Amino acid sequence: MSAISGTAQHSVASSTALTPPATPLLTIDPYTSVWSFGSQLNGDATRHWTGQPQQLNGLIRVDGQTFRFMGHPSFAGETIVPSAQKQAYQARYVTDTPASDDWTKSDFDDSQWIAGEGGFGTRDSDHTKWKTADLYVRRTVTLDQVPEGLLLVDAIQNDNYELFINGQRVAQAGGVTPNYRLTPTHRKASEVLQKGKNVIAFHSHNFNGPGFVDLGLVEERQLNYKPATQTGHRMTATQSEFTFAAAGVELTVTFMAPLLMDNLEVLSRPVQYVSYRVRATDGKTHDVQLYTDASAELAVNSPDQLVTWRRGRAGRSDGPKLDYMRVGTVEQKVLGQKGDDVRIDWGHLYVASAVEAGTSRRIGSLASALNQFEREGRVTDLHERMPRVVNDSLPVLATSMALGKVDGKAVERHLLIGYDDVKSIEYFGQPLNAWWRRYGNKSIEQALQDAEADYSTLKTQCDAFDKQLYADALKAGGETYANLCVLGYRQAIAAHKLVAGPKGEAFFFSKENFSNGSIGTVDVTYPSAPLFLLYNPTLLKGMMEPIFQYSESGRWTKPFAAHDVGTYPLANGQTYGEDMPVEECGNMLILTAAIAAVEGNPNYARQHWATLTTWTDYLLKEGFDPANQLCTDDFAGHIARNANLSVKAIMGIASYGYLAGRMGDKAREKEYTDIARDLARKWMKLASDGDHYSLTFESPGTWSQKYNLVWDKLLGLKIFPQEVAQKEIAYYLTKQQPFGLPLDSRKTYTKSDWIVWTATLADRPADFDALIKPILRFANESPDRVPLNDWHETTDGKKVGFQARSVVGGYFIKMLENKMHQ
Repeated sequence: MSAISGTAQHSVASSTALTPPATPLLTIDPYTSVWSFGSQLNGDATRHWTGQPQQLNGLIRVDGQTFRFMGHPSFAGETIVPSAQKQAYQARYVTDTPASDDWTKSDFDDSQWIAGEGGFGTRDSDHTKWKTADLYVRRTVTLDQVPEGLLLVDAIQNDNYELFINGQRVAQAGGVTPNYRLTPTHRKASEVLQKGKNVIAFHSHNFNGPGFVDLGLVEERQLNYKPATQTGHRMTATQSEFTFAAAGVELTVTFMAPLLMDNLEVLSRPVQYVSYRVRATDGKTHDVQLYTDASAELAVNSPDQLVTWRRGRAGRSDGPKLDYMRVGTVEQKVLGQKGDDVRIDWGHLYVASAVEAGTSRRIGSLASALNQFEREGRVTDLHERMPRVVNDSLPVLATSMALGKVDGKAVERHLLIGYDDVKSIEYFGQPLNAWWRRYGNKSIEQALQDAEADYSTLKTQCDAFDKQLYADALKAGGETYANLCVLGYRQAIAAHKLVAGPKGEAFFFSKENFSNGSIGTVDVTYPSAPLFLLYNPTLLKGMMEPIFQYSESGRWTKPFAAHDVGTYPLANGQTYGEDMPVEECGNMLILTAAIAAVEGNPNYARQHWATLTTWTDYLLKEGFDPANQLCTDDFAGHIARNANLSVKAIMGIASYGYLAGRMGDKAREKEYTDIARDLARKWMKLASDGDHYSLTFESPGTWSQKYNLVWDKLLGLKIFPQEVAQKEIAYYLTKQQPFGLPLDSRKTYTKSDWIVWTATLADRPADFDALIKPILRFANESPDRVPLNDWHETTDGKKVGFQARSVVGGYFIKMLENKMHQ
């Protein structure tokens, strides 16, 4: 199989080839976000970015032979080892690191360990209290038999766990999962479990805040159809393409997300495309049918929820006619829940296709739809029982397309998949519409018709954009860099929701995925910003505007910027438990200056000048030598005298001076620029450690990535002497690990977005390339094949936490530098 990115095809052996850890399929918003984990479309069930199954299945039938090209139809079977939610259990545990690495093995003597009852944590519902950073648990279970199916882990955790069964490492998970969720191990139960005695051992680490962990084991059952042979995989900024061979025909499947930032109407339209291209490759003619289904899992948070469904037709005399199917929960609690590891359970999933001969549809159980297609090459609508819960036979929206006699000339078809969320965000008690229905007079049926009418035009536009993005990234930073930009594009945009604010303004709310679920987080906006500064600053203003309005409304009364405006999708005020005062003030000031630079005017800053002045005053007082507090890298814990945070404060003050100058106030520009330069000189003395600068002031023997310095270069402010960045770059090159540059001297983990910012400080292309190549190696080789996680170990490429977050928009900072310096 070849790995292709942009317009160039590379050998898999090439160090610059892209083998994505997960491939985006549907990327509408944080809720409707379906991925193929890994690069094989038929390697496993498709999943929501959180890892929960949200199945899209596809079969191709060639001359009566049926092959699976998408997904792996499956459902949860019997419980093998119950979690504490299902049945109380006894275990043994310690909170100090075991002296022996054999603690996970069956014959380890745990008689001196403490006896306790699962689950473990600080919550009232936890049976055994756990308040330390680490927990090591051993649980012995006896099994009368071991099922033959695959193994799922049924777990909750904060912040992570690593699972071992009879001494074998089986799974790990990171992030906050407050509700029990099933995570695949991709291993058969019989490979790790045995009849009789088994030891289930796990280690959990809590970085800060409340901690809890519990887990059990469940069997996963799969419906087996012979897989088609995947022969190609191509990922561009807006499209994921897979090619298959089956019985003398070639099938190309393309998922297109028209996330074009110069067209906000289309970008916010909650409809995307799955297209098929089939041709014979053996010189013969073949009778071909295609089958696609989308499961009701896409419309629920958990599979025990009750759903109902219906069919309909949309069309007008001057446009295309579509048949559609939809499914959604019976209990439509719009905007009814908030949190991180949750999925939407209001509104409806839609699957639509053109009204044409040979296309048929069925709403019903997964197994019956698949079986009928295998037998007959079609599906027919039967009156199946509804409503019913999703895990009762798994209802699906199934479409079959008869392509007729296919020869060497390609035959093409496409489907529309959309999601109508009714209301998208609650903003201080007011439900807001998505941008595409900002006037309140457009229905999802109209959106489906518009999407169908626009298909050919959007395909041409997406092809052109993908080619241009790749070429621009290649010019800015080389082939490795271009592939990183391709990898991050859809993920960064789809972690947001574009809505119409109370005054009709564009609000672009981020969701802090697999972190804490915050909405509109300032220190997520900051690393994400380069992508939107590059392609449409209106979207960055849409990320910042709720924070400005929060302060200016009087609801937020502190003299620094808020951390967030709530927990997604409820933007009713900050819910994060602790402020990041220097971090967020610096972020907002720097980004406002960046907007003025790329737009060529200070109009946005002028709208919020009083607020920006208040935040600058705070930085003047508290920013240079920061007190003990969190910064955006809050997982690393509190730290005082943070040299990189001090750089951010200095750059925030300098940004204020820059904006004053753009507004014509030259005296204030000089005043604040001089202050910033004076602070930079003091900074150099306090942070100096010979051949580099330290992690914290006056702390020799420490170091950290000074990624905040990059704005001095991009904005051309000349606050710090150029030698500072170049000294740091030379030092960083001595600290490289196989999978990247560590964040700082405390740990070996890193943040990949910050590495790209740090690399952009380099003046020599060779140094930039040397710093970013390990990021691509991580993406290609990490054992965790999930939507790109931005927090990973540099020594072995394992995921530490987070995934599918918008911060990979930060990868575009090198392209942004090129644009700003043209």
